[in-house]
Amino acid sequence: MKKLFLSSYFTGIAKVFPDFSGDCSGKKVVFIPTASLKEKMPFHVGSDKNALKKLGMIVTELEISSISQNEIVKNIVSTDYIFVSGGNTFFLLQELKRKGVDKMIVEHINNGKLYIGSSAGSIVLTKDIGYIKIMEEIGYSKHIDPRDAAPDLNNDFSSLSVIDFYIVPHYNNFPFKKAAERTIKEYSDKLDLRPISNNQAIVIDCDKVKQITI
Repeated sequence: MKKLFLSSYFTGIAKVFPDFSGDCSGKKVVFIPTASLKEKMPFHVGSDKNALKKLGMIVTELEISSISQNEIVKNIVSTDYIFVSGGNTFFLLQELKRKGVDKMIVEHINNGKLYIGSSAGSIVLTKDIGYIKIMEEIGYSKHIDPRDAAPDLNNDFSSLSVIDFYIVPHYNNFPFKKAAERTIKEYSDKLDLRPISNNQAIVIDCDKVKQITI
């Protein structure tokens, strides 16, 4: 039943999304930008929202850290697609867990609702996000650990466990090129890594997994 569109940067691959989703014009998508709250330059949020709108979708922004669980439930239940944006993956996971949205998303995915991830939004579907620390350090001072943005996790980085591989976003893309290479060097013998650039995505339809490039 799973239908996932996992990107590094949705804007860069958006034009092929309808090939996967079918006609998406007029579809409702709930857009979760929470990861970007702990990011210095969240330009991708507006870019990804505009990309969705250009495809004819009706976008409802849902910043989960600041609203009630009832409001979150109402919006997610009534939408056709769930979109989770990029930013600090640790902060995103913390807030998903704190509001119970992690379990909600997994339930909707298992019931066939199409999920769209962009960078952090793709990473949180893995079993554990600890491997992404090297890439998260981009944009932070060398004296700041990006995991500090999520103290409530208590160093437990177990995630949604929807996929059994580990996405490395922004592969070969500035300014993440060296960080992606370091991540691959560090974890390639431990994890099933799937590097994707900003013009690639991994799509999953039931048990079929495919990487697409434009």
